[in-house]
Amino acid sequence: MDAFTTFTAVAVPLDAANVDTDQIIPAPFLSRPRADGYRDLLFYRVRRDADGEMNPDFTLNQDAYKDAGIIVADRNFGCGSSRENAAWTLLDNGFRSVIAPSFGDIHYNNQMNNGMVPVILPDAVCATIRAQLHAGPGARITVDLQSNRVTGPDGTKYEFAIPEFNRYRLLEGLDDIAMTLDLEADIAACEARRRAQEGWLFR
Repeated sequence: MDAFTTFTAVAVPLDAANVDTDQIIPAPFLSRPRADGYRDLLFYRVRRDADGEMNPDFTLNQDAYKDAGIIVADRNFGCGSSRENAAWTLLDNGFRSVIAPSFGDIHYNNQMNNGMVPVILPDAVCATIRAQLHAGPGARITVDLQSNRVTGPDGTKYEFAIPEFNRYRLLEGLDDIAMTLDLEADIAACEARRRAQEGWLFR
């Protein structure tokens, strides 16, 4: 996965609380192969009206946010089912970070496992940033994983925390396979010791 150090992008405000993974990507699309991409599936039902047409009032359908790369959400973002596809469709639409007061636990980890940075900031801070984004559509913010700081649209800096192991993986761009390969020499040495000490296991 791509390393995450500092990321500056247009940020989009999502005011609804409890945005669940079925809203992010509906269940009928979960069988799509990862290689086929998920760009056209983000908020598939939510952003359309009853006739299936794009709803111009939905935030992500507005021109100011067409190149957005950061979401500033309300509490409990990504609650619901454990589907990793929710992180895939966010990533395939250019989103590298979601900022919210809280996340669904599994979705929080799915984001990090796919190279995204989920940032937890206080409810009042998230509300302030969303208000600034509504007041200035197209405003950009920065998520800096090297310093663990978010810079809001008005230049205010906010500190955040992320599990140190995940932070290391994100900064280095290491997914599960890369983490394992990074230990290849240690694994080989361990196997050699086992063969020497417990050779009967390998006969």
